[in-house]
Amino acid sequence: MNSYIKRKKTRKVQVGNISIGGDSPIVVQSMTNIPIEDVNRNIAQIENLKKNGAEIVRLAIRNEKGIEPLSKIIKASPIPLVADIHFDYKLAIAAIDAGISKIRINPGNIGDEYKVKEVVKAASVNNIPIRIGVNGGSINRKKYSHVTPESLVDSAMENIKILEDNNFNNIVVSIKCSDIFDTVEANRMMSEMRDYPIHIGLTEAGYGLSCIVQSSIVIGHMLMSGIGDTIRVSMTGDPVNEAVTGTKILESLNLKFSPVRIISCPTCGRTADDIDLLSIAQETERELTQNFGEILILRNEKLTVAVMGCEVNGPGEAAEADFGLAGGQNGRILLFAKGERIKTVAVKDAVKELIAAVREKLISPSTPGGGKE
Repeated sequence: MNSYIKRKKTRKVQVGNISIGGDSPIVVQSMTNIPIEDVNRNIAQIENLKKNGAEIVRLAIRNEKGIEPLSKIIKASPIPLVADIHFDYKLAIAAIDAGISKIRINPGNIGDEYKVKEVVKAASVNNIPIRIGVNGGSINRKKYSHVTPESLVDSAMENIKILEDNNFNNIVVSIKCSDIFDTVEANRMMSEMRDYPIHIGLTEAGYGLSCIVQSSIVIGHMLMSGIGDTIRVSMTGDPVNEAVTGTKILESLNLKFSPVRIISCPTCGRTADDIDLLSIAQETERELTQNFGEILILRNEKLTVAVMGCEVNGPGEAAEADFGLAGGQNGRILLFAKGERIKTVAVKDAVKELIAAVREKLISPSTPGGGKE
């Protein structure tokens, strides 16, 4: 994939079969929102998260009763898991023994130095990375009364140095708060101080559209600045929406391959009343992905298709699209390719005719499996 983004070089860490940092692709993460004791629902949610783009998923471990169900979930999970642990060092060690791929702790709230050393020893022996997670609620309140980029970074460095003093460098750093500007500046500062992979996002970002907008600004800005090796969109509600949004952010920046791209206009008064452009666009994307997604991925090809409300925005404005539909009048839609008109079709047949045209181009009858010769 071509990209104008030049990522900062960070060291690479291994989380199960997924690598973070270095030249690895940027990884989408999420977190389950189901109590760890409910094994089956957690497994189902993890599988659904994977289906929707998540590559690593974190689970909260509240007490020692969570270790047994965690072990069962780990064995059934299709992707690497992270244990989120606070205060009790024994839980971190138990999670590592259970087969977790990564742990998230704040060494500063683990307690005495010997406890941190025990966690580091277990992580080192099993090659398990430790994510240092600092947010607005975990700054050093003995030194700072307010959340600022400086207080966030300094608090993170305090925790990082605890691990470094124990000769441990298998670290991922996460610095987040609910303020866009403080989060961006703190991560910029952190990226200049160490070369550990950085987990980026905006914490407590809300829900729905508000969360999507704020998170996209923060994550997009940092990625375009070359900062960030793994991302999480922190959204109230179904975590699947986190994974979908994170994936879309990466696709928009050409940092993640998507076989199908839909261009569609917002519509205006030129769009005929009998043309429901949103439904047509959604059906087009679904049918293209289902019919040609695997073929395109195997060929490493991307298909851009335009769905436009009228012929003013059709072949001309969307001339670069591989195929397109442009709304007409009297129940008709124009089918075009690379700006060239192919034919007009009935609105009800538009998607079917488009799929047929794409199939004719992509699948050669003389090639087994439809691949190119």
